[in-house]
Amino acid sequence: MSTVEIRDFDPANYLDSEEMIVEYLKAAAEDPNPDVFFGALSDVARAKGMAEIARKTGLGRESLYKAFRPGAHPRYETVKAVLKAIGIELTFKPFA
Repeated sequence: MSTVEIRDFDPANYLDSEEMIVEYLKAAAEDPNPDVFFGALSDVARAKGMAEIARKTGLGRESLYKAFRPGAHPRYETVKAVLKAIGIELTFKPFA
């Protein structure tokens, strides 16, 4: 009899294109709970390499993990720096 190994789902394993990343963040931003967006941003940072994001932002890796954990309230500057490091621009448009 063989055993089946079950692993936790990690979205970072599937964020392998710019299009996927953009759609993932857009969907997360539509949720009224800000933790959903911050969690998605953390997933993208992990997909891109947290050490690389830390280097590009000048922030520590552990600081980034703490900033985006559930219930944290990351500073706007941190969010903006991470978005820039992953190559995503935050844009606004009027409601249709």
